[in-house]
This record gives sequence, C-alpha cells and structure tokens, in this order.
Amino acid sequence: MITHIPRRVALKLITAGSGILGLQTAPRPVAASDAKDLSLTSVGNWSKTPDRVWLGEEFWANPMEDWRITEGAAECQSAAGNRSVHLVTHQLTDSDASFRMQVEVTRVAAGPKDGGAGFRIGVSSDLNEYRSNCFAPGGITAGLTNNALVLGGKRQELTNPSGDGPITLDVAGSPEGNQYSLTLTARAHEKTLGTVTQTFRRQAILGNVALAHNFNTPPNKPNGSRFRFRDWQVGGGAFTVTEDHKFGPILWSMYSLSDTRSDEGYVLKLSGLTGPLGQQDNQTLQLQVQRDGQWETLKDASLDTDAWVATFRIANWDQTTETPFRLLYQQKWTNGETNDYEWTGIIQAEPEGRPLRFGALTCQNDYAFPYEPVAESLRKLAPDMLYFSGDQIYESHGGFGVVRDPADRAILNYLRKYYQFGWSFREAMRDRPTLCLPDDHDVFQGNLWGEGGKAMKDLDAGTSSKGGYREPVRMVNAVHRTCTAHHPDAFDPTPAEQGMNVYYGDLVYGGVSFAIIADRQWKSGPERVDTGSGRADHVMDRDFDTSKLDQPDLVLLGERQEEFLKQWADDWRGHTIKVLLSQTVFAGVATHHGGYDGYLKADLDCGGWPQTKRDETVDILRRSMALHINGDQHLTTVCQYGVERQRDSNWSFCTPAIAAGYPRWWRPDEIGMDHENRPKHGLPNTGEFEDGLGNRVYVYAVGNPEVGTKKNRYEKAHQKGSGLGLVTIDPAARTYKLESFRFSIDVTDDDPSNQFPGWPLTIQQAENRGENKLS
Repeated sequence: MITHIPRRVALKLITAGSGILGLQTAPRPVAASDAKDLSLTSVGNWSKTPDRVWLGEEFWANPMEDWRITEGAAECQSAAGNRSVHLVTHQLTDSDASFRMQVEVTRVAAGPKDGGAGFRIGVSSDLNEYRSNCFAPGGITAGLTNNALVLGGKRQELTNPSGDGPITLDVAGSPEGNQYSLTLTARAHEKTLGTVTQTFRRQAILGNVALAHNFNTPPNKPNGSRFRFRDWQVGGGAFTVTEDHKFGPILWSMYSLSDTRSDEGYVLKLSGLTGPLGQQDNQTLQLQVQRDGQWETLKDASLDTDAWVATFRIANWDQTTETPFRLLYQQKWTNGETNDYEWTGIIQAEPEGRPLRFGALTCQNDYAFPYEPVAESLRKLAPDMLYFSGDQIYESHGGFGVVRDPADRAILNYLRKYYQFGWSFREAMRDRPTLCLPDDHDVFQGNLWGEGGKAMKDLDAGTSSKGGYREPVRMVNAVHRTCTAHHPDAFDPTPAEQGMNVYYGDLVYGGVSFAIIADRQWKSGPERVDTGSGRADHVMDRDFDTSKLDQPDLVLLGERQEEFLKQWADDWRGHTIKVLLSQTVFAGVATHHGGYDGYLKADLDCGGWPQTKRDETVDILRRSMALHINGDQHLTTVCQYGVERQRDSNWSFCTPAIAAGYPRWWRPDEIGMDHENRPKHGLPNTGEFEDGLGNRVYVYAVGNPEVGTKKNRYEKAHQKGSGLGLVTIDPAARTYKLESFRFSIDVTDDDPSNQFPGWPLTIQQAENRGENKLS
C-alpha cells in the first residue's frame, strides 16, 4: 500500500521553526552591543588534555579515528581531504549580529598537495540541526593553503609568507546591509601575513562552525599535508551557545534489571560509555545511587579499553523503588588539575500489577539521522523498556568508508559510527531498561552467517554471502560489549570459536520472561548450497525448487541456543508470559528487494532458512507460547508461523526500521502467489501463504513502503516505511497488543493513519501455540 505523510504532519515539518528548514526572516538592525561584543573564549581543553583519540565533549571529529590530541593540540593523522572538527556547543543563528573565531595552525607534515587548513562556516544540513550539521557538506571555507588565504571563492596571496611555523587564523563576520561580510586574517609572531574580505548571503553563514583540514584535496586521496590546531577561540552575538549539546565524557548509559530467581534476587547491570581515552587518562567510572536524599557510592568499574565501556553488576537490587543514579568520571589534566563529570538517570521501579509497555526498534540508516521524530515518539509513548534489535550502524555511517583492519583501527571506525546511535537515543535509554542486539552491519557485514564464530575465508569475495566473520574477533568482541555488556549474564558464557564472546540468555522483568538469542552467530553460510542465481544467498528464479536448499547438516541457532530455548520454554518461575527477542523473522516475508521491481523468490538471510532447523526452532518455541519480536527486514509485518499446518505456532512482530535504507516489499497478490483465509480486515497481501522457501506463514499485516523520493530526510524516511513498534504485554490478561507507528506522526493524537494498515491488534498468549482467536 502506498502511503504519504499526512498534510497535518507536512505542515508541522514546515512550521516547526525556521531553524529546521534554514528559513530566514527579514534582517533586523544591528544592535550596538552586537558589534562590540566580540571578546574571544577558548573552547575545549586541548592544552591540558592527555594524548588520546577523543577530542572532548564540545567536538565531533570527522572521522574520529583520524584525529588525536597530541601535545595539547588537535592533530589530524590523515593526509586525505575533507577532515573536520565541529564545535557542537556553538551554532551561528543570528545573521544580524557579529562573530569572530581564531585558531593557531601548524603544518606538521607536508604532502605533495597542500590541501590547506582553517575554518568552515555555516555548515548546514536540510534540518540545520547541530548533530545533522556535523555530516553536511558545504559551508564557507576560510583558511590557508599554499601561502594563500582562501575565503569562499576568493583567493589572496600572503604578503609575508611564514613557512611551516605556527600561524594564527582569525575570521570575523558582521552584517553589511542585506549581505554578511567575512574577513580572514593570518598572523605570525604578531605580524600580519595577509587578509581577505568577502561578502555572502546572510543565510550562508548560519549553521555549524568547524575546523577544516585539507579542504582543497579529495577525501579519498592521502596526498595532502597534515596540520595541528591549537587554542580554538570563538565569540560574538551571532552564536547561540548551548552547553547541553556537549557529548561526553560519559556519552550515555544502558541498563537491564532481571529477576534471577536465585539468592542474588534482582540483578542490575549497567554500562557507561565514554569516548576513546588515553593511557594517561583516568579509566574508571563510579556508580552512585540516591537514597534518602543522599548519594551513596556502590562501586567503581574499569573501562574496557577497546569498547570504552565500564560495566556494573549489582545483586539483590530493590526492584520496588525508583532509584536515581549517577555515573561519575574524574578527568585528570596534564597540569595536575581535575574536573568531575556526571551522567544521571533513573532505575525505574519494576512495573507491578499493570501491563509492561515495550518499545521495539531496529535498523537506523543515517540518511535520517538524528531520527528526531522517532526519538520524540519515544518520549511521548514513555515505554517501560526499550529493545534495539540490531543494525545500530551501517558501514556508510558518517562517511569516510570502512576500516576493516587492523583490529584497533576497525574498532575506532565502528565506535565513531555507533556513537551516532547513542547521540540520538541516549535520553530515552538513560531512564529505562534497554536491550540492544548486534547484527550484521554492526560487525561490518551486509549479511552475517556466523558459523559459530569462525573466521571468514576468501576475504576479497565480499561480506554479504560468505560464511564466518570478516572482522577480527577483537573487533567483534568490542561490538558485542558496546551493545550487550549491560545485558543479564549469558546462559552459558563459554566463548564461541576464536574466543568470540556470546550474549544469549534470559531476562525476567515486570512479570514477563524475555529470551535473548543471536540468530546469526551460529547460522550456516549459504555457500554450502547452490541457489542457481550466481549469488549464494539469493534465489531469483521463480521456478527454482527451494527444497533443495534444505540439508540435514545446516544450522540456524546452533545446539547451544536450542538447548537454552528448551529450558527457557519450560521454566515459568517469576512470570506468566514470554517473549523471544532476536534479530530477524523466521519466514521469508518479502517478495521484492532493493528496487520496486526487484523480485526475489527467496533470501537465505531471513530466519526461514534452513527450513528444517527453522521448523525445529519453532517447535521449541511453541511450548513457550512466546511472541517473537524482531527486526532487520526494513519492512514491518505481523505473521504467524506454521510447521505441520498453517497457524499452529508462534506469532512474529517485525518492527519498522527507525530509518529504512535498503527497501523490501511483500506483494504476493501482484505476482499471483496462492493464499487462503485472508483476515477479516480484507487488506491486500495478507492470508495464509507458503513463502519462497516453502515455510507456512500467515501474514496478518504488512507495512509496504513507497519508493523514497523526497529530499527532506524525515519525509523520505516516512515514505520508506520507517517508524517504531510498541508492544503492550499484559501478564494478567496474558495478551500482547501490537502497534506499529509511522515515522513522522504525533503518537498522541489518536489518528488511525499514524499506524501501518492492520495495526493495532491484540494476540492472546495461547494463540502462540495455535489456539487461534484472531481472524
């Protein structure tokens, strides 16, 4: 079904404020104070920061892995072009006022082509929002290259070249009629080396400001020079300064709370994440809780120096009481001074005597970063728990490509991308239990066939259809820790192959038991079979007999996870209702992939292959009567699995992507797939089917997207079927209410079009073993 953003939402996007769309009202006269108030203040603490990767809480470095604090300055380690450091606390918002910036620049290594160093001014995305601006192209360049000043399109040779010594670049701006005038000056040893002035459209200066490194060389050619920046100073009324935009040193936290049904009672596990610190930095976080109005220290925890996560485990937690917490970090500076930083949140009291509201999200492609409509929906819905089912990152996040080797560089490359996830959703995560699963793109693979942790062979063949892990196990373990260090203890923590850590296990909270599994970590690789298509994981021929792809030695979950699920299905201590959490759906509920006409009979990446193991898994699950909540597909569906007959097993809710990238559709009616027993609602593409792999599946609802054509990122995400899921789990009534919300809507206005067609719906617990009520 083709869907459009409702007019009321489109109007909200347009009228939400001129800052969002970069609109400008008529200029006002410049106040006298504007012109005079150009005193400069240093930003950051580089001069007293130990050598390290992370530049500090005021900055976003593009890309993070290419920057270091070295001898009290920010130094780019790459000779490639278009590197930058954004100042996230300061945005140019008032073109009726003046501003000024300066920084000391030193060339530390000359390259074949001097790409220059200086500032970028007015860096603005389609939203003109400070986080999204960090990844926007453009802006006005104001810098020095090849003994010449460059200001926008104007170039001025230096009158007194200074060689490689430190040069102070000073840029000042002020309104000039309907234009805005910028003047760039270079100085060394109190001597002016050159100056240049240029006027611009007023709107052109609005947005972020950044340091620009090799602004005159291509981003993928490492033939430029390398520069060091020291003592960045800013001032002026044109800036809006927002201290709350700081990101760090404690970036965010995640926690879980689970009834162990043992002498440890409820166990709290909480992780705090920092940016990558240095050897001379303090590498410890402290956890405190507030009781009777006083802060009480519980314990300290060391940061894992790959993942930069500190994890706290507290047994016998009082789950009946809402408890404020804070994480403390003491920054030790090179001059002997210290500063204390904190990150606060609330450990909620366990829901009791009422349903549990469970927010379910997946897949965030960063074309829609920072996903504010979804984050706003979460704030309004205020679920009791959050679940991110994977693909917190994609390889393309933030630009600058993928660093696959060596492991330490790959980890930094991953962390920089992962930090965009926390930057978007940390406010939602700080005050409620959160579960977060890694998936294929999180470990830099288009698809993941983990083979129990084996290393991938033939690394040059791509990462989408080869078994094993492409990345070094050290990097994979760091990914697992960033996502799951705060999860309950693993059912069996024995590492998989190569020493790869595992995270499958259960969590009991609010009268609900959740089984957490990794449905790709042990899965067989598709090169074990022949799809006849030239690509090992795709069946493109409609007449291909997919039963040939089902072989007795193939693996889906693996023996270890199967044994866990068997025990979990029979264990009813401390709860009355169950949920299975995994990365993807155990059926092939997509007929078209990639493009609107991209028909695909079967995709082995779904949990419907291998078929026999899929059926065995569903057989185990039937005993549990668990609802299966998953993601990955970028296509929201509600379906019921069948093994021996249609609708004899568990229901699945595949949630919409936070921001759908690669599109999928389920359009069986269009291609003439046989079906029976369409639901009473009569929606197209629903009913009892055999998917392309021959699995029985009853499709109750599907949220097919449009082809994404809009230029505005949020409108495009809405077109592509993005959004979030909410499941209200009632342990007393033993029901699950499923809701699937679109991307750009107001979840509080009760408009039926806020949800995809077929939602909301309520499933009875016993329907997960085939005792069906819904029709």
